[in-house]
Amino acid sequence: MRSVTERDLGEASTQELVDAAAAIAAELAQRPAPESPAACMRLAETLAAASDAHESALAGLIARVDAAGETRRWGLPSTQAWLRSRLGMRDSRAKERLTLARQLHRLPTVTALLASGHLSYGYATTVADAVARLDDEDCAKAEMLLLGMVGQGFSAGKLAAFGRRIRDVITERDEQETAPEDVQRGYERSWVTSTRSLDGGRYIKGWLNPEDAAIWEGSLAPLAKPAGPDDHRDLPERTAAALSSVLSGGHKATKVTVICDLDTLTGGHAPARLTDGTPIPAPQARRIALSAGVSPLLLGNGHAPLYLGHRVRFATAAQRQVLETLYPTCAVQDCEVPGTLCEVDHVDGWALGDSPTDIDKLALCCGWHNRFKHTKPRQIRTTRDNTGRYTYRLLPPPAPATAAPPTAQPPTAQPQTAHPRKPEPRTADPPTGLNWAA
Repeated sequence: MRSVTERDLGEASTQELVDAAAAIAAELAQRPAPESPAACMRLAETLAAASDAHESALAGLIARVDAAGETRRWGLPSTQAWLRSRLGMRDSRAKERLTLARQLHRLPTVTALLASGHLSYGYATTVADAVARLDDEDCAKAEMLLLGMVGQGFSAGKLAAFGRRIRDVITERDEQETAPEDVQRGYERSWVTSTRSLDGGRYIKGWLNPEDAAIWEGSLAPLAKPAGPDDHRDLPERTAAALSSVLSGGHKATKVTVICDLDTLTGGHAPARLTDGTPIPAPQARRIALSAGVSPLLLGNGHAPLYLGHRVRFATAAQRQVLETLYPTCAVQDCEVPGTLCEVDHVDGWALGDSPTDIDKLALCCGWHNRFKHTKPRQIRTTRDNTGRYTYRLLPPPAPATAAPPTAQPPTAQPQTAHPRKPEPRTADPPTGLNWAA
């Protein structure tokens, strides 16, 4: 059979085109750059245009996956989590591509220009990000306005700066901001600036030092958690709602966990850390301790926490404190939900009666993966390392059973059936004595 490069490209399937593009890219990556710098410039410009075309196709694929919710069948809570864990993208790049994919249907001109090679990927993502929070009417106006600026020769950087403020162009009275004095002192103190807009809103910008950032996380992070599977607000919107809740007094008591040695509290220089690993300078850790309760956590050999559990349904506050120290994020591999926002999970399942509420049988798991683990246990493989820490690994969903093809054979003939994949057994080493970590 002829290769796809020898036939009319219009007759090739999407799979054939993707395979050909992947093969060409793999071969091109192995080629050394030409000796001529001028030739390299020309080739780089041509290749960049081809990369933009690939990004246009990729956006269409991501949009279809996102709209269908396909990632949930694979044990991934969101499309952005899929882009990070399976495609190896940084969070910022994953968010950029997902934003473009979700806005394609609202940006017909941008979509057409990107696909035809008349608009770069950088411009397209800038426009998509600018209109993400606009209604359809304002989106159409913003698309034409921003594309007009592209035609006037605005750089992608200037377009991005304008796009971030496009909603406030009419409402803000003054776009000039004076750098706070604290900025010039090297960010030694936290600072916040607030500019009033004509519609009564405010544009807020600032920076928090590690001590204040710990308080911010302890106060807002639990309140900024999605309210449920139907909560489609993005993180900035949830954070704003959480801040409003705190300012109105409708929040629970703030809890900040700072881990440090006794020597640090008594004047030592060893830095402390938050549960997510963020370092806290020793003086700031002592200042936090002055206005907060101090809870001792006994550790055994190898800094493994001692047994704290008992056979009841729910974990105790002491057990959760230990787990938050051990699990900076969800126990599911590549899941980045902070441990402080996770639920306590019985490793072997409480409903099965095999997992008592003992600290060596508990882990932290985000709410989405906790429910996924309960409803689809065959797609979870549990392992335990030599320190006693559990890791949940997601397995691909089983292939759907296919119906037998029509046949004219007599009823005695046996139709072909699809055999489901045999699940891999979960493994968990038994605890040895008291030297373990959940």
